Amino acid sequence: MEFKGSKVYKYITFCTFVAMDNKLNRIKEVLVRQGISQKDLASQLDKNEHTISNWCINKSQPHIKELYKVAEILEVDVYDLLVSVKELYQ
Repeated sequence: MEFKGSKVYKYITFCTFVAMDNKLNRIKEVLVRQGISQKDLASQLDKNEHTISNWCINKSQPHIKELYKVAEILEVDVYDLLVSVKELYQ
């Protein structure tokens, strides 16, 4: 699977430069909505809980491959985990 040419990769790259201090992902929202803990997600991804916490508070962002894995685990489209460009400018 090629990520560098994907629309999602381009979107994340754009958002990273435009909105460094803004909320870029909705991982926490989706976890809460589905009743899944950060600890459970960390375990399924074989990641440290601190890493998942940083993603959830938008202190850092997951790599595109990790974002796709999160979407797969949570059974959502990867776009459901991202804040739209329109929302960034509101």
